[in-house]
Amino acid sequence: MASSIDLSDRLRDLALRLLDQHAAQILVPAQREGSGHWFGGGNLLQEPSGTLLFCGRYRNAGDARTGTGEGTRGLEFAIFRGASLAGPFEKIQSFSKADLSTEEAPVVSIEGGCLLPAAEGEGWELFVSTEKKTPYPKNLIHFQKPGTGVWAIDRLVTSSADPSMLDKSTLSTVVSSDEGGSLHVKDPVAFRSAGGDTELLFCSHPFSWASSNTGLARRLAGEDSFNLVSSQVLDRGPSWDVACVRLTERMVLPRIGVLSGLPSASLYFYDGAECLRPLSQNSKAAKRPRGYSCEELGGLAWGFNDEFPKMQRLSLDFPLFLSPHAPGCSRYVSALCLDDGSLAAAWQQTAPDGSQPLVGHSLAAEEVARILN
Repeated sequence: MASSIDLSDRLRDLALRLLDQHAAQILVPAQREGSGHWFGGGNLLQEPSGTLLFCGRYRNAGDARTGTGEGTRGLEFAIFRGASLAGPFEKIQSFSKADLSTEEAPVVSIEGGCLLPAAEGEGWELFVSTEKKTPYPKNLIHFQKPGTGVWAIDRLVTSSADPSMLDKSTLSTVVSSDEGGSLHVKDPVAFRSAGGDTELLFCSHPFSWASSNTGLARRLAGEDSFNLVSSQVLDRGPSWDVACVRLTERMVLPRIGVLSGLPSASLYFYDGAECLRPLSQNSKAAKRPRGYSCEELGGLAWGFNDEFPKMQRLSLDFPLFLSPHAPGCSRYVSALCLDDGSLAAAWQQTAPDGSQPLVGHSLAAEEVARILN
């Protein structure tokens, strides 16, 4: 059995090779150039036929701190299908703000989402986060900025084997909060446990937008509703991720090499930041990457699946994943092990023009085996 130090090194190496920031290719560009424009925040899946699905939201510039009059922000959630990460890709479904709105609660902005095969039989669930034009709780109402709302996670479903048949008429809210410390709930990451329960990781922000945290809700097998398990499954870190920890992926690892004699394990990719707003650095001291809201950096943790949500960090003092282009943003990772033993990943990465397209990279099965052996 590999030592804990050797195992940690192998897992870091595997993740760094998979999320190769220089070799990654653009999968979906942002609609415009410049900071504040991006596509991503969804997940990768492989269909039984072998084709890949990935989803995410288009976002154009805007600033929730001053209200939505400052930009359009999240405007469309889309699902794409392709034979491989090499493309080509076809947009098979999309939802606008109007599609995800109700008469009582029009949608102001769209954020991250997650596509999940139905627990039994054919069908799909889509979890998507939206900011609806609803008021803050009465004790916090004076802190709400004009034009803003409250974030929550909704679900759409279809019984069809084709996710393009997801029906907006099935829209319902599955996770929300009226607590000041976790008022805004978004960016769902859903998966099934070995026992058939649905685990739903989510990012929460307090009404003050002073931090980002990762919580967990669970829907027991055979039940309809989610119940809160924890408001913080991975504590904010001691240095580079002291202000923000947002888990974006659980990738089940292949049980080969150093992992062959161990219980089933997963890598957890997360976004981190030292501050929520950009801070200046002393010109006479060594500069370090400092993520901030909407420009987070990438971190990594791992854990045994039967101990979930217990996990341990592999990125302590510094982030592991940085775009080669300033300010270094690399976030919203989704990754999976494909049927042929290769690994595939997609994530948002800062481009030279400042936008954040969805980029992707894969790792051949032979290379995965070499690293883990």
